[in-house]
Amino acid sequence: MVITLSIERVKRTLTEMNNQTTLLYRPVGPKELSLIAASGYREFPPRLPDQPIFYPVLNEDYATQIARDWNVKASGSGYVTRFALQQVFANRYSVQTVGGSVHQELWIPSGDLPELNRNIVGLIEVIAEFTTE
Repeated sequence: MVITLSIERVKRTLTEMNNQTTLLYRPVGPKELSLIAASGYREFPPRLPDQPIFYPVLNEDYATQIARDWNVKASGSGYVTRFALQQVFANRYSVQTVGGSVHQELWIPSGDLPELNRNIVGLIEVIAEFTTE
């Protein structure tokens, strides 16, 4: 059996997928990145006991700022990850602006992280790396 898809149908399907997901970013240090890699780039690791929220950010510029300016200083390297999240899950959380208009985050309680991981579509990608060198 051969299945043929028209280019228009493929475009329509991709558009529908994009309307059902939102792209988010997560700046991480080397330890968190190694745990993400150990999961096959499918999930974020559990939060530490003193970390009550998981905060993905809404734009690459803000994630870059954190990875470059904070993670590098704290651990010698910083990475920007990007992932697609089911929109219906993301909509459960309000956007928090924590500085200028570019500093927008979702504050997701750490207990909801397993459910967030189940709502990731595709893989978590590393899109930028910063080091002290």
